[in-house]
Amino acid sequence: MSPPLSGSSAPGRSSDYSWAILALALGAFAIGTSEFASMGLLPWYAKDLGVPEAEASKVVAAYAFGVVIGAPLTSFLGARLPRRRYLAGLIAAYGVLNLLAAVLPGFSTLLVTRFLAGMPHGGFLGVAMLFAADALPREQRAKGVTQVMLGLTVANIVGVPFAALLGQGLGWRFGFALPGVLALISAVLILKLAPRVGVDPNARPMDELRALFNPSVLLTLAVGLIGCGGLFAVYSFLSAAMLATANPPDWGVTLMLATFGVGITLGSILAARLTIRLGTMKAALLLLIFMILAQGYASYAVGDWVQMTLSAFLIGLSSGVFVPLQTRLMDVAGKAQSMAAAMNHAAFNAANALGPLAAGFALHWGYRSSGIVAIGFSVAGIAMLGILAHYAKTHEAPQAK
Repeated sequence: MSPPLSGSSAPGRSSDYSWAILALALGAFAIGTSEFASMGLLPWYAKDLGVPEAEASKVVAAYAFGVVIGAPLTSFLGARLPRRRYLAGLIAAYGVLNLLAAVLPGFSTLLVTRFLAGMPHGGFLGVAMLFAADALPREQRAKGVTQVMLGLTVANIVGVPFAALLGQGLGWRFGFALPGVLALISAVLILKLAPRVGVDPNARPMDELRALFNPSVLLTLAVGLIGCGGLFAVYSFLSAAMLATANPPDWGVTLMLATFGVGITLGSILAARLTIRLGTMKAALLLLIFMILAQGYASYAVGDWVQMTLSAFLIGLSSGVFVPLQTRLMDVAGKAQSMAAAMNHAAFNAANALGPLAAGFALHWGYRSSGIVAIGFSVAGIAMLGILAHYAKTHEAPQAK
C-alpha cells in the first residue's frame, strides 16, 4: 500500500481529501446496500427460488464467508499497489459481481456470486477507513473511521429500504442490481478524485501477514466475531418475523429497514464520540451491554410490528461497537494496518455468517428464539473483551490499551 497520510505531519491535507472520501463513502454505500439487502430480501428470493427461509439464509452466510476469505487475500496481494488503483479495482469487481447475482438464474448461482462478491468487501472498506483516518490527528481517528462508515449506515436508511421496495415491486434481483451500478460509479469517481500517491518502496506483503499472528489483533477481532454474531442473528430474520407474526402494513418492512439504518447511523456517530472520550475498551463494553438489552427487547417485540420497528432501531444503535474495535486495531497492528483493518470486516462478516446460521437452527422454536441466540453471542463477546483487557494490561504498551 502507499504510505499513510499522518494527520500530525500533514494537518492541512484532510480538506484536500474530502472529495475522495466522498467517493469512498459511495462505495461503502453500495456495499452496505448489497450486504443488508440480502437479509431484507430473504423472504422474496427464498419464495422465488423455491427454498425454505432457513436454506435461503445460506446466501447471507456465503457472502460473509467470501469476506472472511477475501480480506486477507486482497490485503496480501494489494500490499504494493497504490491505494487509488487498489480501491477502484476492488469496488469495480464488487459492482460486476452484484450485477451477475442479479441476472444469473438459480439458487446455486446466487450462492456462488454472493460468495465472490464478498471477497472485495473487507479489503475495500478496511483501506478506505485507513485512508480517511490517516488524514486526521491520532486522537481523532475514530472520526475518520466514521466518515467512511456513514456510507454503510446511510445505505441502511436509504439504500436497503429502496432495494426492498424494488424487490417487492419489480423483483428481488433489482435489489442486487442497484448496488452493482452504484459500485461501478464509485470506482470511476475514485479514479478521478483520489490523490495519486506513490507506492511505499518499503511495503512488503509479509508485513501484512504478521497481523494474523499478533495476539492483540487476533483478540480484538475475536471480540467482534463473537460479540456481534447476535446482531446478525436478529437482523437476518427481522423481515421474515414481521411478515409471519405481525401482519404489518405494506410499507411496514420498508419502514423497519429504514429505522434500522437510522439506528446504525446514530450508533456510529455516538460510538465515535464515546471512543474518543472513554477509550476503545470502555466504549466497546458499554456498547456490548446495550446490545444485550436491545436483543432482549427484540425477542419480546415479536408479533407487534410497531415494537419490532423500534427494536430494529435499538439493534442498529448497538452496532456502533464496530468503531472502537476498528480504532483499537489501528493502535496495535503496527505495519500491518491494511490487513488488520480488512480483517475487522472479515470478523464482522464471520459474525454475519455464524449469527444467522445459529438462529436458523433455532427457528423451529419460533422467531423469538433469534433474540435469545443473540444474547448468548453478546454475553460471550463481553467475556472475550475481558480476556482482551487482561492481555492488554499485561502485555501491551500504555498507548495501545
